[in-house]
Amino acid sequence: MKPSASLLAGLLSLAARTGRADPTWPAATDEMEEIVFQLSGHRGRLFSDLITPCNNEAAGPGRVTASEWLRVAFHDMATANRFSGTGGIDASLQFELNNGENTGPGHRTTLAFYANYLSSRSSMADLIAAGTYASVRGCGGLAIPLKLGRKDASAAGSTGVPQPQNSIGTFRQQFDRMGFTSVEMVQVTACGHTLGGVHTAEFPELVPAGTGVNGQVGFDGTVAVFDNKVATEYIDGTTTNPLVVGPSVRLNRHSDFKVFNSDGNATINAMSSLEAFQNVCKTVLQKMIDVVPRGVTLTEPIVPYMVKPVDMQLTLNTPGNTLLLTGSIRVRTTDLPGDSILNVVLTWKDRNGGDKCGSAASCSTTSTQQGVASGFDDTFAFFPISTLVPASSGISSFTIKINLRDGTSQEYDNNGNSYPMNDGIILQKPQSCLLQGTGALTATALVRNDLKGLPVNLGVSYLVPRNNGNNPVPALNTADVVMTEGDCFGSYTVFSGSFTIPGGLSYNAKVSVTAGEGETAVTDDFNHAGNLGGSCLPFSGSVACGGDATSSVISSSTSSTPVSSSTQVSSSVAPSSVVSSSQISSSTQISSSSIVVSSSVSSITASPTPARKSTVGGYSLIGCWTEGTGVRALGGAVFTYDEMTLESCMNDCAGFDFWGTEYGRECYCANSVHSSSQEAPEADCNMLCAGDPTEYCGAGNRIELYSTTATRSTSTTPTPTATLARQPTVGAYTLVGCQTEATVGRALSQDSYADDSMTLESCATYCNGYTYFATEYGRECYCGNSLNDGSIPATQTDCSMTCAGNPFQYCGAGNRLELYRLSALPSSAITAPSATSTPGITPTVSPYSFIGCYTEPPTGRALTGATYASALMTLESCAEFCSAFKYFGTEYSAECFCGDSLPSSSVNASPSDCSMTCAGNNLQYCGGPSRLQMYERDDIAAPPQPSHPATVLDGAWSFSGCRTEATGVRALSSKGMASAGMTLEICAEFCQGHKYFGTEYGAECYCGEDFEEGSVEAGEADCSMVCGGDGEQFCGAGNRLSVYEKVEA
Repeated sequence: MKPSASLLAGLLSLAARTGRADPTWPAATDEMEEIVFQLSGHRGRLFSDLITPCNNEAAGPGRVTASEWLRVAFHDMATANRFSGTGGIDASLQFELNNGENTGPGHRTTLAFYANYLSSRSSMADLIAAGTYASVRGCGGLAIPLKLGRKDASAAGSTGVPQPQNSIGTFRQQFDRMGFTSVEMVQVTACGHTLGGVHTAEFPELVPAGTGVNGQVGFDGTVAVFDNKVATEYIDGTTTNPLVVGPSVRLNRHSDFKVFNSDGNATINAMSSLEAFQNVCKTVLQKMIDVVPRGVTLTEPIVPYMVKPVDMQLTLNTPGNTLLLTGSIRVRTTDLPGDSILNVVLTWKDRNGGDKCGSAASCSTTSTQQGVASGFDDTFAFFPISTLVPASSGISSFTIKINLRDGTSQEYDNNGNSYPMNDGIILQKPQSCLLQGTGALTATALVRNDLKGLPVNLGVSYLVPRNNGNNPVPALNTADVVMTEGDCFGSYTVFSGSFTIPGGLSYNAKVSVTAGEGETAVTDDFNHAGNLGGSCLPFSGSVACGGDATSSVISSSTSSTPVSSSTQVSSSVAPSSVVSSSQISSSTQISSSSIVVSSSVSSITASPTPARKSTVGGYSLIGCWTEGTGVRALGGAVFTYDEMTLESCMNDCAGFDFWGTEYGRECYCANSVHSSSQEAPEADCNMLCAGDPTEYCGAGNRIELYSTTATRSTSTTPTPTATLARQPTVGAYTLVGCQTEATVGRALSQDSYADDSMTLESCATYCNGYTYFATEYGRECYCGNSLNDGSIPATQTDCSMTCAGNPFQYCGAGNRLELYRLSALPSSAITAPSATSTPGITPTVSPYSFIGCYTEPPTGRALTGATYASALMTLESCAEFCSAFKYFGTEYSAECFCGDSLPSSSVNASPSDCSMTCAGNNLQYCGGPSRLQMYERDDIAAPPQPSHPATVLDGAWSFSGCRTEATGVRALSSKGMASAGMTLEICAEFCQGHKYFGTEYGAECYCGEDFEEGSVEAGEADCSMVCGGDGEQFCGAGNRLSVYEKVEA
């Protein structure tokens, strides 16, 4: 039954007064609160996209992404030591991906996705915990209470993730070390194994090739549902869990059976009902993600705000006597349908806590709903704010009133504190800009005159990919730049600063400007650099310093400010009627000569009444029009930003016949209006422009539509019949399609430039000689011979931005590349297709020669030097990527591997096994499942091959062979240790006084006097994993020991 308005008012009032009180805003948890709860819709953070629906396999067929998210949390936590207070959820996993305990691509791809959200307010450790919440809830489990405040490790932790071959005694010891009882050990294992399964690629001995679905055998029959099947199927004997039945039993790697059976199945039986299973998992998985290093204090579990201000921002308007307050008020509508809310009223206090609002009747503004969003359990409505505040009196705080349609209302005052809004320092976004291609940032701050004597600094928090390639998580760095004082307008003084953001991820940077130091500092912080424009706009101010506009001359001491060390001075940048704060852009400065200020304003006037503009530049108003049916009315270019005005949209759409504004902050361009768009009543377009509340900018599904008045007849101006379209070829290049950026860094990283006159032709010319060129964000050009890891094809419509220099060409979009590839590569590098155009073996890819189809070894990879995957894989691109290595091999159509040696366990296979064509060239073969199309170059000498030395420690120990583990226990059971830097010598020293030592899994060492029952000799080739600390030695493998015996004196 739909609740009545009066009941809804009661619920709203109750929420405000009961224990579910909102946090006091702003809170340190605000960024994570949005990432976790505000998932889709208006301003959706999209954190759950890769696991929605739950059976999504973003990392490849057979890999349920949600299960990988859950496993990442366990692997990160599993090295915790409650005795020493180390480990737990601390993101140390990013440094531990190659230690032999964390196999498979799932850890790496999960961490790479989380890295998109890494910031100073969202640690990787908190994101890993949030991923557990999301994977469980998104797949049908109960919501796990999520605390925050975890700190990221800066290096690898200890080893100790449980492995399938461990004995139950070892499992108990490991879980006890983590802080879990034997009962909780069973619960964690069952809850962690209700999603996903075991993969052939990582455990071929448990899941032989050809079994399962897409190389995976599930833990239960519902691999993408968080349910109790993993328990019930085990109990009734129908399970196909490869860690309970199958080859794992013979190999003593049936770890789930060992754990479930450890108490006679008592705990797993108690989890057989769905309700019990869900409740147990909620409790034990919360305990898992709450395991943190000693000294880390977690918050209370976060909940979504009932009322939350979002992106509240001040901007100084021209001529300098008013501040534009923009942002949104987000209201949680989970228990309060949005249609029951009449409006939201924001009422502010002036700078001194009073009600000084200039000539306005009251210090308030009213907003109606203009957007909705949702999460797993909540819905939200957004009420946009755009109102003028007198700069002379300013703003210090505000309160919110929600008016319901039944005439009742409820006020929110931030738990008695009011919502703070500091006007002491402002990041002036229109006059700040970022060139994403080069990372060149120019920031402009406005500092209130009573604070300008304080030190003013620009702070930048940014991500830089790590050099070694083994860590998918970029480093979080910070920089502080002293800002330079410039001109003064009314109550504010301009400060400017520049910084070049390294690393290629400038769009992820966060920008702050701060006046003062310590607890008394005032700041405008955590501004998203990616929301800044590519060009800094000029500011025309005509208000005298310290007061209202009068006729005066600003002295040279206050009118000269360098924006950056590379800009130049011009003394004629403004007409006498306006003055620029510094004509702030990436290429201009103000001279120190006198600049005349007009006397056009004598006092602060009332806010102008919004009105229609019949003409804007060379365009005339057609009226208010609907969107098309299922399509955009204007299908050309798209621009979205919080400073939208009719004039800025017109400039964005220069060269188009039509443009229109929508939803207050959206701009659309085209040369024709879709036939399904219809004229609507003028009153429907009732939203004010986000950047100018005196103008109308459409509404939801309504466009304020303008058409050109120009007659286009010159050769330099597009005619009205010209159409925006994809260009299939550009010179020697052919369109590949729309492509994402790489996981870390740029997809094409060998050369780049940016230009406000960008065209496809100019980018192709610049990249001449490279295999690929691509345009991005309308004005950026990138070149390269291969696509970097993580760049994948995107929907063509994602590349929706037109080229800055040609509005009839597409030039990518944000994080999207319009990608072109050479139509033909040099003949020396490829084999010409046969007359029948059928795939064939390519004998040479200079300087490499084909040596055959090779298997992957039983454990690990045949080539371990470097790797990448691409939907455009060719033999040439793999050869280029591996040019520094002796071998390269392509596998499974789209994977490339490099290395300097081949292990003996990788053997020549039938050529028919390598029958998959290359993803980027269907006339070439690129291996197959677990099969490599292998090439070798003769001009690089092979390094020494790893081996089992005949003796160790000057002949004190002699090689005895390769053996299996015992049945249910360790083959060598006296003592053991593990180290990521394991060598045979380290293990020999550790086992002094014992008859045998054995190394296993590249990093483990065991000692004993004899071999336990069930341990048998194996072929030496089975012990094929190199030692973690010495690449020329073998240290066993999975369930295999490289055994040495003490030599009798």
